[in-house]
Amino acid sequence: MTRLQAVALGNDPADLVVRGARVLFPETGAKKKRAIAVVDDQIAALPEDPEPIIGPETTVIDADGLVAIPGLIDAHTHIEAQHAFEYAYPHVLEAGTTSVISESNCLGSLYGAAASEQLLRATAPLAVSVFITIPPQPLVSTFTPAWADEAEKQALCDSLTHPRVVGVGEVDWIHVVGRDPPLFDLYDEARARGKPISGHGAGCKGANLQAFASVVDNDHEAIAGDELIARLEAGIHAIGRSGTVRDDTQAVADAYHEIGPADLSLSTDSVWPGDVREGIYMNRVVRRAIDAGIAPEDAIRMATLNPATHFGLTDRGTLSPGKRADIVLLSDLETVEIETVITGGEVVVENGTATVEPVPYEYPDHFYESVHLPETLDITVPESVARDGSVRAIEHVTGLFTQDALAEPAVEAGSLVADPDGDVLKVVVIDRHPAGDRDAFVGFVTGLGLESGAVATTTAWEAGLTIAVGADDDAINRAIDHLREQGGGWTVVDDDDLSAAHPCRVGGFLADVPIDEAAENIEAVRTALKNQGVTADQPMLAVATLTFLGVPILKLTPQGYANILTQELVGLTPD
Repeated sequence: MTRLQAVALGNDPADLVVRGARVLFPETGAKKKRAIAVVDDQIAALPEDPEPIIGPETTVIDADGLVAIPGLIDAHTHIEAQHAFEYAYPHVLEAGTTSVISESNCLGSLYGAAASEQLLRATAPLAVSVFITIPPQPLVSTFTPAWADEAEKQALCDSLTHPRVVGVGEVDWIHVVGRDPPLFDLYDEARARGKPISGHGAGCKGANLQAFASVVDNDHEAIAGDELIARLEAGIHAIGRSGTVRDDTQAVADAYHEIGPADLSLSTDSVWPGDVREGIYMNRVVRRAIDAGIAPEDAIRMATLNPATHFGLTDRGTLSPGKRADIVLLSDLETVEIETVITGGEVVVENGTATVEPVPYEYPDHFYESVHLPETLDITVPESVARDGSVRAIEHVTGLFTQDALAEPAVEAGSLVADPDGDVLKVVVIDRHPAGDRDAFVGFVTGLGLESGAVATTTAWEAGLTIAVGADDDAINRAIDHLREQGGGWTVVDDDDLSAAHPCRVGGFLADVPIDEAAENIEAVRTALKNQGVTADQPMLAVATLTFLGVPILKLTPQGYANILTQELVGLTPD
């Protein structure tokens, strides 16, 4: 007889007992007054009367008036966005989140399988369970050849054997629909191992969605209720999100009211340090779902049982014998107010405050030496590329969205330069990949509103690139120089001064500093950009996604403008 059975039968005392709570069962939505008995890191039983299994060494948590739910699961996030997770995770626990399923596609775009390996090592000691999806980006070949060789491709496939690797990460639909890229070998390996493939289907519909559905298993990009339903009808698990980047809660609610909770999950799709510090994580996602009209029991199911089932996390997502003892005690179900959090049988949050500390991790040296840039960079653009004074430009519309546009730059000494008074800025994109050739493209961008100075960043989504946008060439070069000196991240310059900086030493993507420092640096960058005239609601997002190929219509690469819909590279001279 196992200890679990001995406790369930009342023969042995439990290690920990939660008594007096109403236990929510996500399978049925029922709430019943039960105790929860824990042995080591597992739930042994949910007795009505726990007294026979409470011994002198048993830890007892009195939960009268509280609701017990399974630990919340973030079904899709990016722990490599702006800040190292190992510094932020205590706040994540305070938000009732005990498991996260994270992409590794930013660091993965630079380091491939090694990125996933390092993230797994960095998060292994944490009280939050971190699961990783393998980055497909090294095998993407839409606009340029895939950088991964056969050895790297095999390393990516071999990574799928790790117990905390739960699938292949998101890929933009344009890279797989109607194509035969090298990443299909990785997909075949994932299929053979029964691990799901994540999609990024922004703007994907009709026949394209049907074709995409033959490849991917889940997608988090639907922004309307009918889009979520279309994905479900195509056999794609639909993941809604509410985080720093987007809030699609209403879309989830609209779909839920028509089809119920069965195949819907909830996620953050990344939360930046300032929001994490303010307690915004999966508790807020669930609360917003409830506020949008989703029954509390169903909202909890979307953040526990549903993602656990989809990603094969058979040891969690519900409170039943044999499952991992990840338990959250709420003082109020509808507002998702966290009182106590237990992970693996250990109390890690008491009275709403984490009892654990950050666990810094030392990455390999080459992760801190990732800003590979040319020593000198000529960003002049000859006047001859214009046609009737106009050049092709990329126009920022809103959020991540950009479109094709014409712009009329100013002319100085036979060269095209920015004209901030006319809302025309110069943009530079540089390949900084360790195996790259340092290609650079100089174009123009409108719609950002920057009036003076420049901004530069190495946090381009899913790509080993540096982006710099500025009102004059000198400012652009100064911003890039500061970026090189600090080892990546963000720099903003104005006149001769550095206005703000957010250093991200780890791969140029992550700040390895306390969360307060990271949050303050990010806010300083945002404020500087706003003070210098940027009109975008999320100025950092607008800049960092100028190269992101996951949304239409026109984006930037080191080889030129990328037309997402035609999958062609085009230059400055208008057609």
